[in-house]
Amino acid sequence: MSRGAALKVTEESLAEAARVIREGGLVVIPTDTVYGVACDPRNTDAIDRIYRLKRRPRYKALQVLLASVDQLDELGLDLPSPLNRLSAAFLPGAFSPIAVARPDCTLKTLADTADGRPGTQGIRIPNSALALRILKATGPVAASSANRSGEESAQSVEEAIAAFGDEVDLYLDGGPTPGHVSSTVVRADPYGRDGIEILREGVIAQSVIRKALHLNGGGLGA
Repeated sequence: MSRGAALKVTEESLAEAARVIREGGLVVIPTDTVYGVACDPRNTDAIDRIYRLKRRPRYKALQVLLASVDQLDELGLDLPSPLNRLSAAFLPGAFSPIAVARPDCTLKTLADTADGRPGTQGIRIPNSALALRILKATGPVAASSANRSGEESAQSVEEAIAAFGDEVDLYLDGGPTPGHVSSTVVRADPYGRDGIEILREGVIAQSVIRKALHLNGGGLGA
């Protein structure tokens, strides 16, 4: 198969995508918002390729896309309280909690903290049956929107190909995507109101997030 091929999503193309990612390649995939360029989040060379391909500044971290919060444990990530409760309420969807790395975390996408605290990782579970099917086949991926930095994000496989050509190993064609929907990015903050800090307010309003924390008498659970 030629490099840069675009394939409809089938069992065969999903197996190929999983192989490409496992071997350090780049795959463009449809998500619930725009197309994203994805790689193995444990592979430094593949992550470097995404930054070079997009001409993306290194201080802009990549998200990790998951099929289920159950995959956090295998990555060595934890969702501190009360993010675990919010994730149960809002995932899959436009909610991006900031997970905290355990010492055994093998991800190469972690945001460094200068003061010696554990590294952190923004995660997302797309609200799209097709994207979840892809992620179940590939496993967790590091991802960024499929466009050169500063340009419009691709909403079709054709737009992604126009941006990257054969610099990407494989494109999965899932038809048009809905376009940019900003996720609400939240981190745990024991000193913050309700124990959280909202880093970016997206389609899930701050008021909705905070209301969810006060349901059931505010019991946050483990």
